[in-house]
Amino acid sequence: MSEVRLTVRIDFGSAGAIGPGKIRLLEAIHKTGSISQAGRSLRMSYRRAWLLVDDLNRCFHEPVVTTQPGGTRGGGAALTRFGRQLVKKYRSIETQAAAAGKKQLHDLGVAWRDGNHRTQRRLKKPVHAAARR
Repeated sequence: MSEVRLTVRIDFGSAGAIGPGKIRLLEAIHKTGSISQAGRSLRMSYRRAWLLVDDLNRCFHEPVVTTQPGGTRGGGAALTRFGRQLVKKYRSIETQAAAAGKKQLHDLGVAWRDGNHRTQRRLKKPVHAAARR
C-alpha cells in the first residue's frame, strides 16, 4: 500500500489560500531567521519566497513575518506572534482532519494500485475499429 496522507489547503475565496507550501516556508523562516535561507532550503528562489511572504502579510490584519534590512549586521526575518499562531493553527487543523479521515484514508490507500500503472496504461496501443474486424 502507498503512503497516504491528507493535504490541507485553506481557501479564503478569491482573496487567497494557505497550504502546505506557505506553511513550510514560514516554518523555515522561523528556523533560519532568513527569507533567503528559508527559500534555499525549500529549493525556492528568493523572489518567490519574498512574494509569498509579502502576500501573507497583505492578506491578514496583522503581519505574519517581520524583516530587518541587511547591512553590516546582516538582515533577518522572524515570524510575528500571529505568524507563529497561524502555523500552529494550520498544523492543528491538519492533524485533526487526518485523524477524522484516518479510516477512509486507509481504505483509499488499500484500493490504490501501486507501481507504475500510469506508464503501463500509456504503453498499451489503442485498438482501432479496423483492427477489431
